[in-house]
Amino acid sequence: MALGAYGIKRPADVSPEDVDITLIYTPTRESGDGVVVKSLDASSILTPYYHNGNTGGNANVEIMGGMYNLRLPSSEFNSKGIYTLYLKPLEVRPVITDCGVLSSLPNVKGLVFDLNNVPTQFRNKFVNNGLVGFRIEYLKSDGSKIPNFFRIVTSSFFCEPITQNLTNSSQKAIRYRYVNGASNLLFCTLTPTSAPTNKPNALPYIGQPDQNVIITNTYFNPITMEIEMVDYDVESLGIALYGNQSKSLNDGTYTLYDSDDNIYKQYSLYEKRDQFGNPLYEIKKDKGNNIDFSKAFNNVS
Repeated sequence: MALGAYGIKRPADVSPEDVDITLIYTPTRESGDGVVVKSLDASSILTPYYHNGNTGGNANVEIMGGMYNLRLPSSEFNSKGIYTLYLKPLEVRPVITDCGVLSSLPNVKGLVFDLNNVPTQFRNKFVNNGLVGFRIEYLKSDGSKIPNFFRIVTSSFFCEPITQNLTNSSQKAIRYRYVNGASNLLFCTLTPTSAPTNKPNALPYIGQPDQNVIITNTYFNPITMEIEMVDYDVESLGIALYGNQSKSLNDGTYTLYDSDDNIYKQYSLYEKRDQFGNPLYEIKKDKGNNIDFSKAFNNVS
């Protein structure tokens, strides 16, 4: 603190509606066959935790920053294999309507977006200063993204086009001015947009009309987590080693019980003999779903 260094990381209080969740499934680590890639609805499986009377915040109103519950629906996580979840900020993919300047400030250059070209569910972001801090990435004409190139939105306001009489024929006659009420057009200023002082004519690239762009919020850093679905976990191994068990001497039924003394698994124990009656093998066979519930722990104990 004596050096003026303070923590700069803050817990995210992002809404689930601002999160994209991608699920990648592969049956094994060795094979690339059977890979599934799909999007999940973040609003249905991701929920924030809220402060309560013991945490010091406003109970049931204030989000406990950085703390979220991620539910894994059985409809998606129902097979053995490796599931990779990729959580990243939501992406909006509009088209640049125009690259223009403000009529009152000709040196202020920005991008103009037509809200009619923005998907309905994302238009609540395209309001006055609703995109400040968002990142804009650019797509080429072939649909690929310009790698490692982006701009940051510094302001966004509703605007309307106006026509000005210009003495310089090389300049556009249509410029923009801010309006107080809502409009179908949004003017966004970016950084950087001004030329460096050592080369005044080198204006930074901010896009061009009819170019597709990706607008992303910067509320949190992308997160990747891996979940492996297996037949047996630590709990099931603990049941097999240390849980209550019973062996029926009458019919050779071997039963394992969980921590609540419910039947966890059953096996049939028997011997295989040769033609002379000599024992060859002792066999333990999984009974599968053919459970004998008369061997419940309360009945046998």
